[in-house]
Amino acid sequence: MTTAALEPRVGRRCHNPLNSLHAAHYFSPDLGKELAAIGVTHPRAVNFAVRAAALGPVGPGAVTAAFYNYKHELVAEHVPAVWRTATPEQVLAARARAVDATLRRLLGDETVASDGMAEAARLALRAAEGCSRAARPLYSAHADLPVPEEPHLALWHAATLLREHRGDGHLAALMSAELDGLEALVTHTATGRGMTPSWVFTTRGWTRAEWDAAAGRLRRRGLLDAEDELTERGLALREEIEAQTDRLDRAPYEHLGAEGVARLTELAVGFARAATAAGAYPADLIGRR
Repeated sequence: MTTAALEPRVGRRCHNPLNSLHAAHYFSPDLGKELAAIGVTHPRAVNFAVRAAALGPVGPGAVTAAFYNYKHELVAEHVPAVWRTATPEQVLAARARAVDATLRRLLGDETVASDGMAEAARLALRAAEGCSRAARPLYSAHADLPVPEEPHLALWHAATLLREHRGDGHLAALMSAELDGLEALVTHTATGRGMTPSWVFTTRGWTRAEWDAAAGRLRRRGLLDAEDELTERGLALREEIEAQTDRLDRAPYEHLGAEGVARLTELAVGFARAATAAGAYPADLIGRR
């Protein structure tokens, strides 16, 4: 086991393409098809069900808390009602079928069956051995699930573990920065790397009036300027949030070691670029406007 500290952003650079690979299924028509087959048809119900299913048939409070930046009233429209349509076990099985179809469609059967895919799966699973359950509900719930046998599904499973591990830690950093869920979205969008407001309204349930009110609170804190751009103070806060997230998420990558992290990053970047080139993500997903 490797314990030597890595350069601070190495884990972030490895996580980013793995997260992209994980997230591709959320935008995949295969997911809607598989969930519709078990009776879940509303896009928001699909989203809540597939990400929360590992937690079991929980109520809206648990989902709002774990997801952090969704409006509670939107969550409550679909949870726990979705569990009366399909059980968490049925949802997880449907999600696995959707992920299989999505990765095969985006990457091709040859890549799915490649030695590189198998190597990436081994490396990502090795990194996930270094994750911690403490105060990480979404990671811990997914860590209870069995590891799939097929390498491309095993890689996706490991990417999910690493994604939720980092995400749970990221929420702690956001709370420390005293940003509520919507304020976190507004500041992330202002960096140019977050979702556009229209996607936030559609998927998170917030309104333009609520977005504008959050921006006003951020302006009063000196984090946004009159044009809703991040001030120097706002930029510094966002960077500190990411740095804190890096610190809370360093264990998996230290466990894997520098050579393994470099190789996993190389492989994951290749897969993520191929998925993007195949149209995995909406063109209007990311941006300030």
